[in-house]
Amino acid sequence: MIGICAALERAAWSVWDQQAALLPLSYVEAVQRAGGLAIMLPPDESLVANPDPALELIDGLMLAGGADIDPAFYENEPHPETVDTVPERDAFEIALVRGAIARDMPVLGICRGMQLINVACGGSLLQHLPERYGHHEHRRVLGSFDGADHDVVLSDGSAAEGAAGEASHATKSHHHQGVDRLGEGLVVSGVSTLDDLPEAIELPEKRFVLGVQWHPEADPASRVIGAFVDAARRSVDASDSGAAKLEASGAQHPAGDRVTPLSKARRERV
Repeated sequence: MIGICAALERAAWSVWDQQAALLPLSYVEAVQRAGGLAIMLPPDESLVANPDPALELIDGLMLAGGADIDPAFYENEPHPETVDTVPERDAFEIALVRGAIARDMPVLGICRGMQLINVACGGSLLQHLPERYGHHEHRRVLGSFDGADHDVVLSDGSAAEGAAGEASHATKSHHHQGVDRLGEGLVVSGVSTLDDLPEAIELPEKRFVLGVQWHPEADPASRVIGAFVDAARRSVDASDSGAAKLEASGAQHPAGDRVTPLSKARRERV
């Protein structure tokens, strides 16, 4: 079960034009191709203080692309090019990321999602890359991946290299912001061949916490989302195995209850 964070945007469909919780179908299809069940997670103010009720229902957390993150979350003033932020989405996703990391739940951040992981870990962002790098090559055509291909170089032995299946990886990007100050515990595991901009970050001490600045969901040949879903599957298998052994031994949960395998208990609640 893969929870994918949904955007809050004005949208039009059929005869309607109103606020909607939405997600490009490409994210859902990529998870489904990998054998996962995709579940949309719209922003929920009641879960910001305690995201556990949502996290208990999923096996992996995916952070999709979308709007710029409100710079208030990394203690910066907004740049003129930072527009259309959605603070309620930012607060919700930051809470989910921190909760998932604390649980050692597999996390994959895509584009904005990579930036969100960095902010959740205490890092900051460059709010408009052309000001620093002098070009618009990371977002060539607004609203399209046409002509967006460029290569990234991934660190040997990193989670990013393992997920992509190669050290030099062709990617599709669409962003005007990027990582500036790196969040606590994170390492840069991939850089753009265009300008050495960080393109992949990860938490090496965790099971699978990876952020990629490109869009693997836009590339059916990409292995990245499949690797993430596999990590979530292995996490469930390990949890079930450990819980089953503990239950068979008659050991007691710290609260006094017999241990029930997590995935079974979660599915019973659903």
